[in-house]
Amino acid sequence: MTTLTPQNLTTEQFAEVLHGKPSTIRTRLCKTGSFYGIRPIKLPSGRLLWPADAVQAFLAGKGAV
Repeated sequence: MTTLTPQNLTTEQFAEVLHGKPSTIRTRLCKTGSFYGIRPIKLPSGRLLWPADAVQAFLAGKGAV
């Protein structure tokens, strides 16, 4: 299992951890407002940061925190 540092992940990093595509994460976010319960932090620049602790809980099968 991949371990994450206690920081926020970019969408690209999040996709890499999930072995998926950033576009899949963005699409689900646009359609449902979250990625399986994980809500990103939106920066003033428009970039998204995903909470590493929520991502780690999701990967561990505990759902979003």
